Amino acid sequence: MSYNAALNVVYNHYLTAYAPKKSSTQYDSHKKSELRGIYNSIVKLNKDAPLYKLDNSKESRKFVIGLKENARSLRNTIASLGGLDEKEMLGKKAAYSTNENIASAAFIGEGSLEGTAPSFELEVTAMASNQVNLGSFLPSEDKAMLAPGAYSFDISINDLSYEFQYNVHEGETNLDLQERLSRLVTNAEIGINADIVKDDNGNSSLRLTSSATGLKDNKDFIFHVSDDKTSKRAGTVDYMGISYIAREPSNAEFLLNGEPGSSPSNHFTIGKMFDVTINGISTAEGETTQIGLKTDLDSLAENVNNLVSGYNSFIRAAAEYLDLNPRSGHLLNEMSRTSRYYQADLEKLGLSFELNGQLSLNEDTLKNSLQGEEGRRQFSVIKDFTNSVLRKTNQVSLNPIEYVNKTIVAYKNPGHNFPVPYMTSNYSGLLFNSYC
Repeated sequence: MSYNAALNVVYNHYLTAYAPKKSSTQYDSHKKSELRGIYNSIVKLNKDAPLYKLDNSKESRKFVIGLKENARSLRNTIASLGGLDEKEMLGKKAAYSTNENIASAAFIGEGSLEGTAPSFELEVTAMASNQVNLGSFLPSEDKAMLAPGAYSFDISINDLSYEFQYNVHEGETNLDLQERLSRLVTNAEIGINADIVKDDNGNSSLRLTSSATGLKDNKDFIFHVSDDKTSKRAGTVDYMGISYIAREPSNAEFLLNGEPGSSPSNHFTIGKMFDVTINGISTAEGETTQIGLKTDLDSLAENVNNLVSGYNSFIRAAAEYLDLNPRSGHLLNEMSRTSRYYQADLEKLGLSFELNGQLSLNEDTLKNSLQGEEGRRQFSVIKDFTNSVLRKTNQVSLNPIEYVNKTIVAYKNPGHNFPVPYMTSNYSGLLFNSYC
């Protein structure tokens, strides 16, 4: 196996087995100067790091990798609320929708707008739908009428063709075969989910559903199933009936300020300003939702609410491992000390601390406290608190090993130490442990 192939296998194992299920965002990309700063910090950290022996248990590995990913997630939450620069921090504008049953919206434009922000009237006449292929209903407990041997079939999606190979064994029932093909297609993660549908007569069918919606490039389908030119024995598609399209995909249809529009997805943007998610169809002709920008005060309150949610999520994730990894209590104590430093000032603004270290927010108190110029000056306390949390997340991301159980073996020789890759190699080694 080549080095790149081996690395892909290891990294995929890391993502699926250890890392929290969080998708990458625009805040996970970095400039060269930022990467250079991280490198210099690692060099400095390694220079003074003692030699130690790690607790190499599965629980310890899962904790330290999850800790790093949760710290990254909290950092990204802070970044998404206006940026990491102190001047822009928590300054993101928020969008509103007057009827969330029709659509919800988020502001994605520039932080500063000149003049009055535009608003839009949206009426939804049809939602985008995905494609559903429903196979033939076969007697679940009857023996599959396919001769034993190697079979294959092809699924074409997004101009790519995927071949699925499997073996039919003597005595297999229709349900056995359907369940195996369901797992085969779903686990391939090509954008199609497969499951089993049963009726009241003891019959079952294999159903294929696309993750994507709508139609693109003048096509009339999202995916196509066939075994006409497959490499193994054909017969699966006809026997299972999985080429039948029970529901054709369709685009979302709407009126934006009275002008007709369409989208292959229930998620689209308006003028590079609003990110809109369609949630339902207008129940009556002419029923609309208005989409625009909230006031500055409402935007600040929403940003603080999102900050509290991200902070609490990080605290909960660290607290989950208290029994298995007592060192996680050290991190919780550090976060508590950081928070308590600002406690008195934050409580005046409606932010209070629970016994478990999490934050709660009284939005009405916050809004009342931020009224007028004096209130805006008080808002700097929340920015200072956010900056302190940001510094801690950067520290945890840089060296999550600090919070895992370990035994010190030897300290560096004072005045004669030098940079070594030991600290970073410890974390990287968790990805490859027991692989070779």
